[in-house]
Amino acid sequence: MKKNTASTKTISVFLVVLILFSSCASTTVIESVPTGAKLYVDGQPCGLTPYSYSDTKIVGSTTRLRLNKEGYEEMNVTFSRDEQADAGAIIAGVFVWVPFLWTMKYNPTHIYELEPVDLNKGQNDEVQIPFNSSSKGDRLRELKKLLDDGILTQEEFEKEKQKILAEDD
Repeated sequence: MKKNTASTKTISVFLVVLILFSSCASTTVIESVPTGAKLYVDGQPCGLTPYSYSDTKIVGSTTRLRLNKEGYEEMNVTFSRDEQADAGAIIAGVFVWVPFLWTMKYNPTHIYELEPVDLNKGQNDEVQIPFNSSSKGDRLRELKKLLDDGILTQEEFEKEKQKILAEDD
């Protein structure tokens, strides 16, 4: 009977320790819009978004993220392990004081929306169109062809058309 009690105690202690320390880890999913951004956690490359991130840092610890995707501005953000209470760690902390260091956890998901790179940033809004002819009619036809081919927007077409029509002969 004593042998059975000893193994029961051993199993009980093992399960309590397992429960206590399983509450120390916290996981969050890092997503980006659009997906597929390169992710760097605390300066180290981790993969592409969406990415499941897990750690055992203590309450208040900060994690730095950098997200890169071609055609989008680089994004640098941080998040801290103080976003949600962790009931398992709080209960474990009642029995053993150490788990109180892990009473908070991350939100389940962090979503970051990347901003597209503005290719026209710092450039003049004025469109310069080289015309092959000097007559207004020919230049208007060339301008219309550029619009039809999708090279010019309707707004750019209208601006250039007004310039040509306003010129003196």
